[in-house]
Amino acid sequence: MNKKLIDKILISLKNYCFAVFLLFFFENALTNKVNAIENKILIKVDNQIITSVDILNKINYLNLLNDDFKKFEDEQIFELAKNALIKEKVREIELNKYFNNLIVEDQYIEPIVIDYFAKYNIQSINSFKNFLIKNNLKFENIKKKISLQLLWNRLIYKKFSRNIKIDKDLIKEKIKKNKIQNEYLLSEIVFTVENKKNFKNKFELIKKKIKDEGFSKAALVYSISESAKNSGKIGWIRESSISNKIKNEIEKIEIGKITDPIKMPGGFLILNLEDKKEIKIKVDLQKELDLIVIKKTNEQLNQYSNINFQKIKKNIKINEL
Repeated sequence: MNKKLIDKILISLKNYCFAVFLLFFFENALTNKVNAIENKILIKVDNQIITSVDILNKINYLNLLNDDFKKFEDEQIFELAKNALIKEKVREIELNKYFNNLIVEDQYIEPIVIDYFAKYNIQSINSFKNFLIKNNLKFENIKKKISLQLLWNRLIYKKFSRNIKIDKDLIKEKIKKNKIQNEYLLSEIVFTVENKKNFKNKFELIKKKIKDEGFSKAALVYSISESAKNSGKIGWIRESSISNKIKNEIEKIEIGKITDPIKMPGGFLILNLEDKKEIKIKVDLQKELDLIVIKKTNEQLNQYSNINFQKIKKNIKINEL
């Protein structure tokens, strides 16, 4: 974390009633000599707490995950880190009802780490640990974050996998019929509203953010999907992998444009069409079917995840101190 950014964050932190003692922490962090930090509780999520140091560590972590995060104003950086931590705490409270231990073994952490931090050429847990030391982060803290994500995914699968509906016969027919297909490079924003009256205002806010600062920033701020941490990017998707409802909306727009909000279980979906290409498929029917089933399964599980999270969050007391 460079000194210029730290100075900016200090101003932001003061705006959020942070004490001046944090200056001591920042000065020591710059030289990697954090020996003593006076911590302050900022938020209570039921019986869980979020402290000033938690916020700072989250900011540092998000900076590593996504370069777009660094482009935000200080107040937005604070809000994004705060909301991400609240989400983690809500999940942790729920997971404690189902699991005795919320830390998974390194062998399950390693592939996630290699994927998340591919741009840093991380090849193993040991190289990841060294990388974190250089960036003033503790492996134990990051391991817990990834463990919570993995256990949450396991819980969602256990609770909702039987509700997944996929018509494999229909998919097979599409594959056989469409040997030349479109592929779309897409990013997404998934958002929710409390009631129909708020829908228009929320959509206008998102559109303004997209127009002023780009889709990536809007996804980081407004999207509740797991793809948000990657600026909403979901990559190249074949038309056989998406529903007719979504395909029809994509076909209405040009490259560089966004769809109107698409009503989905648990919220609304906005897609950004970044690019498009036509491909000729060499049909390995079973392989193609398996890939599409995986994509559709993940899509539906993500929807159930969002619905489940919003339901849980409504019953949890969140107090900012």
